[in-house]
Amino acid sequence: MVAQPLKKYRIIDLTNILSGPFCGHLLAHMGADVIKVEVPETGDLARQLGADPDLGRKKMGISFLAQNAGKRSVTLNLKSPEGKEAFRRLVATADVVVENFRPGVMNRLDLGFDDLKLVNPQLIYCAISGYGATGPLRYQPAFDQIIQGMSGVMSITGDAESAPLRVGFPVADTIGGMSAAFAICATLAGRGSADDEAVFIDVSMLSSMLSTMGWVVSNYLMAGVQPQAMGNTNFTASPSGTFATGDGPLNIAANKQEQFVALCRVLGVDELVTDPRFCGRFERLEHRQELTIALEKALAHRSAAEWQPELAAAGVPAGLVMSVPEVLDHPHLRDRGMIGRFEAVPDVGDVSILRPGFKVNGLTPQVPSPPPKLGEHSAEILQELGFSSGEIAELKLKKVV
Repeated sequence: MVAQPLKKYRIIDLTNILSGPFCGHLLAHMGADVIKVEVPETGDLARQLGADPDLGRKKMGISFLAQNAGKRSVTLNLKSPEGKEAFRRLVATADVVVENFRPGVMNRLDLGFDDLKLVNPQLIYCAISGYGATGPLRYQPAFDQIIQGMSGVMSITGDAESAPLRVGFPVADTIGGMSAAFAICATLAGRGSADDEAVFIDVSMLSSMLSTMGWVVSNYLMAGVQPQAMGNTNFTASPSGTFATGDGPLNIAANKQEQFVALCRVLGVDELVTDPRFCGRFERLEHRQELTIALEKALAHRSAAEWQPELAAAGVPAGLVMSVPEVLDHPHLRDRGMIGRFEAVPDVGDVSILRPGFKVNGLTPQVPSPPPKLGEHSAEILQELGFSSGEIAELKLKKVV
């Protein structure tokens, strides 16, 4: 039985694109009842995005499919009085509301934190935005690439010739969503009393990114070392980075002295161990370039695929530089159960998603249902809230749902 520690919690997911949906994606995989509230007719913009235009036209775009399995979808026009009232009734049954609008949007709808905590005095309200709910930048629009640039990440990605360079996936959105999921789970874990008060969680994507850059930031704050783009070279140790072999690049991280010794032994260059330029950690950092030249001369005799298992067997961290298709096809990923599949989803076909990167009691978290069609569960959820069939029909007629 897959662990579902959040199965007693209801999460209202008002989010779009990636940061918020990824937060909900993680919570749903841990058993939460995640209800996605979307705009009638259009829904989450991610429904229109992805590499398959036909799915985008069906509002089941691949970008949406990737992050929304296991959720239920209800459409509500939150600008209408009837839509607001239905939403308030939904919030009254919930534990958490997550939104990633620009600060102030929910307040203008009279559905902000101060409004909703009157409906649900114990509500956890999580707002994800580019810069947070406070500070001089709070009202500026932000997307992943904007935050990557402002956080300093782009300035240290690539090398001297290519930086600043964007990380190849929406890392700022993803880290923002992970930060939100962690904050929500931590707050839920602290609950346990009828006197628990409503909580406002303010997640800044910019701050979340910076919080993951501790080594780079601390080297600057405490040692005055200006962060630099070093390409595939690890700034903390040498030899640690990507090295050319006789066929293909190979990542090697011989960060410890014993690993460096083992590396030299496997490569047949034991003399490097006692070379004054390379005998200690700081010496190797100072003479990084000369060491790389010497190691790559030895590595040129065989391919990366040949060197990797031999180095790993000797206790030297080493790995092939793989493409996305290659890693997805690797037997280790299959063993870990990282890819979830839903077969023959109506109007879509087979759907494959990535599950969270951990196991609980040996089992990978999973969700029971594929990503929902827009408004697929509207009637079901409204009935749970006490709306009659006639009332639901009237809401549909007024295009509230």
